[in-house]
Amino acid sequence: MNICVIGAGYVGLTTAAVLSDCGHYIDCVDINHERIAMLKKGVVPIFEPGLEEIISKNIENNHLTFSTKVKEKIDENPIIFITVGTPSLEDGSPNLTYVKLVVDDIANSITSHKTIIIKSTVPPGTNEEIYNMFIEKDVDPELFDIVSNPEFLREGSAVKDMLEPDKVVVGIKRPEPVQVMQKIYQQIHAPYIVTSLTGAEMIKYASNAFLATKISFINEIARICDAYEVNVSDVALGLGTDPRIGPLFLRAGLGYGGSCFPKDLQGLTYAAKKKNIHPELITSVQNVNDMQIDIYLKKLKSAIPELKEKQVTVWGLSFKPDTDDTRYSASIRLIEKLLEEGATIHAYDPVVKLDHPEIICHSNAYEAVKQSDALIVATEWNEFKEINWLKVKESMDGNIVLDGRNIIDPRIVRHAGFHYLGVGQL
Repeated sequence: MNICVIGAGYVGLTTAAVLSDCGHYIDCVDINHERIAMLKKGVVPIFEPGLEEIISKNIENNHLTFSTKVKEKIDENPIIFITVGTPSLEDGSPNLTYVKLVVDDIANSITSHKTIIIKSTVPPGTNEEIYNMFIEKDVDPELFDIVSNPEFLREGSAVKDMLEPDKVVVGIKRPEPVQVMQKIYQQIHAPYIVTSLTGAEMIKYASNAFLATKISFINEIARICDAYEVNVSDVALGLGTDPRIGPLFLRAGLGYGGSCFPKDLQGLTYAAKKKNIHPELITSVQNVNDMQIDIYLKKLKSAIPELKEKQVTVWGLSFKPDTDDTRYSASIRLIEKLLEEGATIHAYDPVVKLDHPEIICHSNAYEAVKQSDALIVATEWNEFKEINWLKVKESMDGNIVLDGRNIIDPRIVRHAGFHYLGVGQL
């Protein structure tokens, strides 16, 4: 099939790459000339395991092209995926400017039938609004179908998630586009959930809200465990074996971040308040997450009351492992707090290299800890689970290790001569 993917960001690149690898002919377009120039050379501007290889392969076999000629590629392709960003505005509502600009481009030039598939995360009612935008522009309803097809991609495993999803959610106004979606995803085997346009939007928001709730729940439990000297990992194991709960998203730590959870919870809260509904549970989930940094900072200050002019090393800058995304990163927020306290920050991340005047970034973990008074593990990269702690101890001036992700065995660290700090970890 001939498909145009509009937006060469995280979701757009993954969508374009996987669909081209499934045998479709994909035109991926974006107005960012620099990004498109990089992609034409096979250089992927984001870190995502397996993505660069798939893109290079399908550029070579002519199944995947990149272009800045948005309107031209819209005209040429009968199927359009909209994957542009919807960042949060100051009031918490998603910025739909980019989505609406694409819709205008399509509506103003449409001459043949288009199946328009919105993958961008948008608040309830947006796809109905998009449909009405076409009608208001006097576009014949027979010339287009709007499909809501939200993505459920996890950064760090996005390619696998798209190839092996647990579901395909399709929101429609009439049944015909379901067959189109099945043809697009014919090599991807998963059950279909067919619902209304708004139903599909709600499934995406509700999914992320529930996962964020699990994270904030276990983080609040960790605080109680800390007070009663209970290991939260044992509690999480007990919870996770219950089939009604499951083991995923029950790791206590610095809290969630990234481009999805914070933005989507804000968007859902905003959408609810528009209808005079005040979502107390979702608001509490966000509040617990916002407090996590202060909980860990307090733990650090219990060992080092005065952080001014102390050298602190932070391992991990991305919001989670296997990605270079620092949006809403708990690590970055913690660093900002430490800088406010007057600490000197040294950092290391396997992928991220920050250009920040107050953060000294290093090329390896051991170099980053030299002469530091404290070490904070802020992202759960596998590399940090295999560290030689005796070597780390020899390099540091201090002996404080704050485990912000519960990935270190306290016994090993203490045996190396460190004072281990965690929340809900004995």
